[in-house]
Parts: sequence; structure tokens; C-alpha cells
Amino acid sequence: MNAIGGDNGAIGAGSINADSVKAGGQIKTGPIQAASGAIDVNRRSFWLKTLHRWHWISAALSLVALLLFSVTGITLNHAAQIESEPRVVNVKETLPASLLRSLKKQPAADAPLPGAVNDWLADALDVRTAGRKGEWSDADVYVSLPRPGGDAWISIDRESGAIEYERTDRGWIAWLNDLHKGRNTGAAWRWFIDLFAVACLLFAFTGLWLLQLHARQRGKTWPLVVAGLAIPLLVILLFMH
Repeated sequence: MNAIGGDNGAIGAGSINADSVKAGGQIKTGPIQAASGAIDVNRRSFWLKTLHRWHWISAALSLVALLLFSVTGITLNHAAQIESEPRVVNVKETLPASLLRSLKKQPAADAPLPGAVNDWLADALDVRTAGRKGEWSDADVYVSLPRPGGDAWISIDRESGAIEYERTDRGWIAWLNDLHKGRNTGAAWRWFIDLFAVACLLFAFTGLWLLQLHARQRGKTWPLVVAGLAIPLLVILLFMH
């Protein structure tokens, strides 16, 4: 039979396919469309689970550092209003004659102190100078010892062996601020900041993807994202001159 119909018309057999059947005035979904819909649901479920997993992992890894950088962002922004009284320690000592002879030689302009002098300073004054470049002159050798939250230096007279050491401590807020800036913190902390930044990027991008997946059910998603971009942009354009 090639057609089914009465006086009012006919439906060709070619118009009936495996994907739909007309019944009660409605098109029912066939097995192919149902399978396609199931694949879409499974794909969405997979991405939601994957993104949620990496979102909370990156959040857990960066949580403490994110709090630190947020708080120190405020303290840095209001550094002028946060009063701090630097504490300065000045120490004077004399280098033993047996070690003074090693300073008589003329080294390179930025050579570090001799190993034996470094060891004596660490034991006698608790000052770590190993690996630090020295500034040599005919009269003395000067070593700068910058550190987070403060500063320090040591000077040794090459003739008399007189040592002057000064350390400045600006307090724990200055120390935290220097951690934020990576100032005088060493290579290990700089690597940590880079890895922390990668974790924050992962947190942000997975969050953005999750926003996109949930945007249909949450109508305010993209207006809020645009507002997050527009507000700082307007502040820059209107108030930074």
C-alpha cells in the first residue's frame, strides 16, 4: 500500500519515517532522536561533574593564599593610614685577626665574603651572608641583606676588622605586604606565586564555564558578568587621570 487516506487527503508512505509517528495530532519522538537527546544529557552531565571537580580542587588549593592576597591587597591600598614604628637593631663587633687577613686580598668588585667569615658571622651574630654579593672598596666591604618586612646590612672595615650590623623590622603587616609583592622573598616564594596564579586561573575559567552551563536557568548570569567588567572599566575611564 502506497498511501493511507480518505476523501480529505492522503499521507504518503514516504512521509512516515523511523524517527516520528503521527498520533493524536502530536509528533512522538522516535528512537534516534531519543538516543541523541540522551547523548546530549550525558555530555552535559560529564562536563558538569568534571568542571565542578576542578573548580573545587583549584578553590581548595588557592583558598588560603587567596585570603592572604585579598587581605594584603587592602593593607597595601591603605598603607599610608596604617601606622607602623620600625624597630632598629644596631650591633658592633670586631672580626678576629685570623679572619681579617682574608679580607686584605683584593677580590672582584661584587665577590661574596670568604666562607670562613660567613661562618663566623653566622655563629657570632646570627647573620647569614653566604651567597650574598659584597660591595668592596679599599676601606671596607659592605653586604646588603634585604628581607621581607624589613632590611639589614653589614659593613666590615678591612683594616681594623670593625663590624657594624644594622637590622630594621617594620612589623608583621609590612612582612605580609612584601609577601604579596614578592619583595626580597627568594626564588621559592616567586615560584609559589606563579603556581598560585595558575590555580586562580583554573578556578576562574572553570567558574566561567559553569556559568555558561547554568546561564539558561539563571537569567542574571551574564548581566552580572558584564557588570563585573564594566564597573572597574568605568572607574578607570572616569576617575584615573
